[in-house]
Amino acid sequence: METRVQFGAEQMWPDLIQKSKEGGLDTIETYVFWNAHEPRRREYDFSRNLDLVRFIKTIQDAGLYAVLRIGPYVCAEWNYGGFPVWLHNLPGIKMRTDNEVYKNEMQIFTTYIVDMMKKEKLFASQGGPIIIAQIENEYGNVMTPAYGDAGKVYINWCATMAESLDIGVPWIMCQQPDAPQPMINTCNGYYCDSFTPNNPNSPKMWTENWTGWFKDWGMADPHRTAEDLAYSVARFFQFGGTFQNYYMYHGGTNFGRTAGGPYITTSYDYDAPLDEYGHLNQPKWGHLKELHLLLKSMEKVLTYGDISTTDYGNSITATTYTANGTSSCFISNANTTADATVELQGKTFTVPAWSVSILPDCKNDVYNTAKINVQTSVKVMKPNAAEKQPAALNWAWRPEHVRDTASLGQGPLVAEQLLEQKQVSNDTSDYVWYMTSIDLKKGDPLWSKDMTLRVNSSAHILHVFVNGKHVAAQWATKGVYKYVVEQKVALKLGKNQLSLLSVTVGLQNYGPFFDEVTTGIEAVQLISKVSNNDDVVKDLSTNKWVYRVGLHGEEKQLYNVESILHSSRWQEQNLPVNRLFTWYKTNFQAPLGKEPVVVDLLGLGKGYAWVNGQSIGRYWPSFNAQEDGCTEKCDYRGPYGSDKCLTNCGKPSQRWYHVPRSFLRDDMNTLVLFEELGGNPSFVNFQSVAIGTVCANTSEGHALELSCHGSGRTISAVKFASFGEPQGSCGSFSSGTCEAAGALSIVQQACVGRERCSIEVSEATFGSTGCSNANRLAVEVVC
Repeated sequence: METRVQFGAEQMWPDLIQKSKEGGLDTIETYVFWNAHEPRRREYDFSRNLDLVRFIKTIQDAGLYAVLRIGPYVCAEWNYGGFPVWLHNLPGIKMRTDNEVYKNEMQIFTTYIVDMMKKEKLFASQGGPIIIAQIENEYGNVMTPAYGDAGKVYINWCATMAESLDIGVPWIMCQQPDAPQPMINTCNGYYCDSFTPNNPNSPKMWTENWTGWFKDWGMADPHRTAEDLAYSVARFFQFGGTFQNYYMYHGGTNFGRTAGGPYITTSYDYDAPLDEYGHLNQPKWGHLKELHLLLKSMEKVLTYGDISTTDYGNSITATTYTANGTSSCFISNANTTADATVELQGKTFTVPAWSVSILPDCKNDVYNTAKINVQTSVKVMKPNAAEKQPAALNWAWRPEHVRDTASLGQGPLVAEQLLEQKQVSNDTSDYVWYMTSIDLKKGDPLWSKDMTLRVNSSAHILHVFVNGKHVAAQWATKGVYKYVVEQKVALKLGKNQLSLLSVTVGLQNYGPFFDEVTTGIEAVQLISKVSNNDDVVKDLSTNKWVYRVGLHGEEKQLYNVESILHSSRWQEQNLPVNRLFTWYKTNFQAPLGKEPVVVDLLGLGKGYAWVNGQSIGRYWPSFNAQEDGCTEKCDYRGPYGSDKCLTNCGKPSQRWYHVPRSFLRDDMNTLVLFEELGGNPSFVNFQSVAIGTVCANTSEGHALELSCHGSGRTISAVKFASFGEPQGSCGSFSSGTCEAAGALSIVQQACVGRERCSIEVSEATFGSTGCSNANRLAVEVVC
């Protein structure tokens, strides 16, 4: 098994890697983010959380292998797909095609990474943990017809270039059905059991099994059930799979400006087996762990065995692996509604719809993907016990000098045309000012009291200022990033200053020619209705435009607690609320304990947040998820898609924002907010994320493990326990018509006061139930 741990707070790496290992994984996979490591051409950064060598060595220290997906295009819902924007601005470049400028830069960066790994002897051929490397990424999804023959030439060049680096381990190309030898083409998706490599000598490999889905601003929370995810894994290995990677096993957080999209949220939880904060996402983590351990116990027969398949019809298939007198079997039922009764080797087995039963000896049904026998953990947000928030937070504020910028129209770059935003900013900020002046005299055919400004925009958000006054704001809807703003404006005789603030919310990261998708201002017109109702139109697109990148507060680093300017000119009186373009600051004590910390930003509009000078990302709690499409119950049966099993409809897309413990100090901490759209910081408070309750509904014959997931938390009470035929689900269990006496006291004795406990689910433990059906143990405990 294998996973990808996204770069975040580097102090979390050992814990995340250990939890992955405990979950039955043996390999950790990571992308290499070009824009993070080479933010400016030939200036490299591998410090702190970008220390790739240390990350690989941490994997090695845990006794695991590594897969290095160099790309260097990565997608990953990462800003600009991982490309540095300076690359886009090189003269003559065409990216991801047969272009010498691009290929030269790609080869230099790829070689730099490979040489770094070789120097530290990190490839398996040198005794290191890296067993596989990847070049390019999902190019086959977009190559035809967009890139045509040049795309084919390019992908052949990628293979030749990669092989020339002589790393001594295989190279893979995912989603590349025409991958040239010796590249191994691999599959990405929710299901890859039917995938066949393009070379019969290549192993069947699955580079991305999507454990859930990412989230956009305005989108509800997507969930993929543990049953369906396990089903996809079991089917893959039933039908000859050799290597399977979870994307994501831990998704984490898009700190800073790393979120792509556009409109990808700061949280990248992905409903992964390890959640955004590093907690075990139960039951997904535990259900997969049981599957991993079982598959590993069958490793030799799955690797070397002869395969025979029996098709029972109605989407029911049995597969037998046999080697050296040992046999292991899979029975899969791909029917979405009907359970199946199957005869195999003289025994009868019942296989639920959309599930796989695994029989390691072809006699005993040890694991079924639809039957969960591990705990379900319910998270809670705990108030900050260190101080009473939000009342304890004393806020200071200062304005962003947008009025001065918009009125003066001064900047370091001038052009008599409208420039694309990436060309101006090199993506050093989300914010770029486009500023020009309009001189109106009496008798000018344009002059009237009925004037409209029309802006053709590809800004994700556009703010319009006329003579220093904010007159309009509009943002794109998801998927429609070109729009027209029309705004009535009152101009004066003489000089008028027009300032447009173009804002991005993550650059495009996927699709053919995604790198050429424009952002910024594309055309500007002033339309005047004169007395005879005729329109007089003046095209301002070729005016002299002045450009300025970023905000005044960004330039002065108001978020940096070490900056001299950080402490100056903040006001503590007359705290404004719902005021655009405002900086807020407060000091706070961190929540007690070791549990993950979040800040609740409900009440704010949109902006950025920093804790002790470190960016925790964009926030936008005023952007609610869609009203429709959510369900209280999710049927695991049938193919999964990102619009299935949604929750959180009609609520903020993201309310809580992760603050890694490593960002916090023991004494006093500082939170700085830049509020763009207007909000009220008075409701802001810090909380810790803990496991509140743990439930299980486990079949007889299994050992049930209950845990509060560390941090010193113990099981404090048992709310419910019944062994027999209990009814209901977590939070609403009830006893059935038959049960063993004393289950509650048995569970209390085994578990209360302990961080974890293990109970054999059997009549030997609980006594006779008198039930005619198979016994189950339903439990709900409090942490």
